[in-house]
Amino acid sequence: MNTKKEMTAPITSVGADEEQSNSIKTNTIITDYDENCNASDDIFQEMQEEFQRSLEPSYLKTVSMDKLYDTVYRNRPPIIDGLLYPGTYLFVGAPKLGKSFLMAQLAYHISKGKSLWGFDVKQGTVLYLALEDDYRRLQERFYRMFGEESTDDLFIAVNAGQLGNGLDEQLNRFVNEHTNTKLIIIDTLQKVREFGGDKYSYSNDYEVITRLKKFADNFGVCLLLVHHTRKQQADDKFDMISGTNGLLGAADGAFMLQKEKRTSNNAVLEISGRDQQDQKLYLERDTEKLLWNLERLETELWKEPPEPVLEAVAKFITSNNPQWSGSPTELVEKLQVDMAANVLTLKLNVNAGRLLNEYGIRYEYGRYHAGRRVKFSLIEN
Repeated sequence: MNTKKEMTAPITSVGADEEQSNSIKTNTIITDYDENCNASDDIFQEMQEEFQRSLEPSYLKTVSMDKLYDTVYRNRPPIIDGLLYPGTYLFVGAPKLGKSFLMAQLAYHISKGKSLWGFDVKQGTVLYLALEDDYRRLQERFYRMFGEESTDDLFIAVNAGQLGNGLDEQLNRFVNEHTNTKLIIIDTLQKVREFGGDKYSYSNDYEVITRLKKFADNFGVCLLLVHHTRKQQADDKFDMISGTNGLLGAADGAFMLQKEKRTSNNAVLEISGRDQQDQKLYLERDTEKLLWNLERLETELWKEPPEPVLEAVAKFITSNNPQWSGSPTELVEKLQVDMAANVLTLKLNVNAGRLLNEYGIRYEYGRYHAGRRVKFSLIEN
């Protein structure tokens, strides 16, 4: 009887900086594609040597460009297409502007998997830490906004620990008990920060967000941190975020809600982030239900042009042929594409996330005794 060997390869969230991923040891298991193809022993030897080197104080983790191109990294599919992605984001605005109502709206739509403003939404569990509210006020607010239609996948708390004093353990326990968690809202960031010390310095601001980001990246969730703006105006709206630039510097992006007049029912939502294009959304508040409705987008979302290689894979991997594995050379023949095998695998490595998001096809790639192998699997909806 053949014994299958496995090799683990570190993977990094798409869009995450390397220094952020070093503290998060997330591994994927790459298994053999057939019984006669065992993983090469020298690969395990190489991994063991790398681990031993990593224990040395002078060790610096590096990845060559060849290795970068030869790796399939973990996909970060959007939670709300073109709008909200896994990662850590600030959601800022002046006090009493309607931020908490918009947080409730995001939480509800994601917990229901219900489209928002025409954007597709991926359903998942939501934890909403409404730390400036109480349950009575939330009950009235939710009923006014959403009526009788409730959801089992939206969990609300009005009290929580602080960073370094209970919150870390509370969040870890929640996501381990609710494995489909997509979004965690902390309203507000100030409520979970430690008191005292040098709490308004750049280094402290950066450390607070980095700590929360490690958690979000580790579990692949979106963490929305509600925060306030300062009164001083600035040429760059995001420079109005209260605190130092360390907050935005460590975060994956930010949302800013602004009104020209406090009494107005119209607002502008500006978005800037690493995983999405900058956007400006013009919103209007429904005075009866207190929901925010989209009036218009300043610019239409940019869409990537079609990729012929992905379209060829989608024609090859279908419900009648849901899985395939073989060498890159064999794949070139199957897809009938005019390119070298190494160019084909590079295109697939770079576009693995897009292949999964747009076509529902998972792509895997690894090195074995018999050479390099690729595998496709059609994911059931």
